[in-house]
Amino acid sequence: MLLLFRIMSIEDIISEIENFAPLAYQEDYDNCGLLTGNKKTEARGALLTLDCTEAVVEEAIENNCNLIVAHHPVIFSGLKKITGANYVERTIIKAIQNNIAIYACHTNIDNVKLGVNKKISEKLGLENTKILAPKNNLLKKLVTFVPVSHHEQVLQALFNAGCGHIGNYDNCSFNAEGTGTFRGNDNTKPFIGKVNELSQEKEIRLETIFEIQNEHKVISALLNAHPYEEVAYDIYNLSNKHPQVGSGMIGELQTPMNEKDFLSLVKKTFNVPFIKHTQLLNKSIKKVAVCGGSGKFLLKNAISAQADVYITADFKYHEYFDTENKILLIDTGHFETEQFTPEIFSALIQKKFPTFALRLSKINTNPVNYF
Repeated sequence: MLLLFRIMSIEDIISEIENFAPLAYQEDYDNCGLLTGNKKTEARGALLTLDCTEAVVEEAIENNCNLIVAHHPVIFSGLKKITGANYVERTIIKAIQNNIAIYACHTNIDNVKLGVNKKISEKLGLENTKILAPKNNLLKKLVTFVPVSHHEQVLQALFNAGCGHIGNYDNCSFNAEGTGTFRGNDNTKPFIGKVNELSQEKEIRLETIFEIQNEHKVISALLNAHPYEEVAYDIYNLSNKHPQVGSGMIGELQTPMNEKDFLSLVKKTFNVPFIKHTQLLNKSIKKVAVCGGSGKFLLKNAISAQADVYITADFKYHEYFDTENKILLIDTGHFETEQFTPEIFSALIQKKFPTFALRLSKINTNPVNYF
């Protein structure tokens, strides 16, 4: 008996990551995706890290990993030359010379509900979590017109392609009966009616929504399932907020804590030698807002959500005044807030490919040191 074993490619790993954190969710300034390498190459092993540096590439070589999955893109702005003049260029050169693919999953995994900020929330024991600042312009609406006989067939094909998800509900659509008119010329073979004769047919107007990254798949499903030669449909951009995608997260402690005890919890959770914070407000901590990485842009959101404390990084001196004693701000450091991200990559890949060789990098890539 001949057994055929499918060789897993780097593309298989990438597809699983992007199903979880689509590239469409990244910020405009970001550079997520495959940065070096051929996605069709067989995947031998993956090294998971926060940053990709020369030392991390060397670690991948030593452990026979030909894929590095990093949170931060090593190529962030454009490269005009690759001569080894700086650490970015040297890292890229070393990776290419050793046939190592580098993949970056940055703000797209920041912005998914089960991503970076959810992991921080879990580490802190937060409950009832939700996105702090949901994003808009990530949804579209499809409107099409289907003969009654094929309504269920087309509707199910669209649901299978990813349509109809609203929050915790799926298979969402609106359907209304009406009359469609059409007349085909000599070059047509109409599914209903006759050539050169005006037809009036009972049709159903079908409306449903989908996420922007699924547009090609949705249109393909519609055209394949619809019986007409020419399928009439409209696509509308929606400005609705997407409750499952956005920046930051807010949740609640199971039991309120005083500020000093909470600071101790944060220090232990993030394993930091000290914590920078604003003036203590002498009130208990119950509602907690978090944002991995640089989170100054969400301070107003945290205050508006009536969070008692906001945990993030990279606040400048004068920006601490912006809290205006309305919230306790804790700045634990950029690396520290994102240090758990490789754990997300590991759980995600292992769930789909349980026997694939994964390794969490042992290199501390934090460029900030404390004395």
